[in-house]
Amino acid sequence: MATSTGSQHGAGTAKAAAAAGLTIFAAVMLFISGSMDFCRGLMAVLEDKVFLTTPDYVFEFDLTTWGWIHLILGVVAVVVSLGLFATMKWARILGIVLAGLLIIANFLSIPYYPLWSLTLIAIDGFVIWGLCVVRKDTLY
Repeated sequence: MATSTGSQHGAGTAKAAAAAGLTIFAAVMLFISGSMDFCRGLMAVLEDKVFLTTPDYVFEFDLTTWGWIHLILGVVAVVVSLGLFATMKWARILGIVLAGLLIIANFLSIPYYPLWSLTLIAIDGFVIWGLCVVRKDTLY
């Protein structure tokens, strides 16, 4: 009887550890993505000759505008990742929304810096996966 209770408690502990591990994974990936987006935005604001210019692109914005968008999203992503490290519930919800916005922003800027955009889209996809795959009963 004691073994059965102990194994159930052990399974709950394992689920909680897995949930915490996925949350930390998502926090690290969001921090990396936010830092890279911040750097990308800084490059676009300070020196836009780094980026490829594509004529006749449907979602054409000035590179400085793209720079400010990525700069702001990057700063917010780093702040949210710090909230995930502190296991704040608001950070989990905002992290999913923010990663989605980062995917959209990086998708729209593929013509300006394709390899970086695709890399960040993949990282942000892992962030969404890491934050969504954990069940409610295993959270904090």
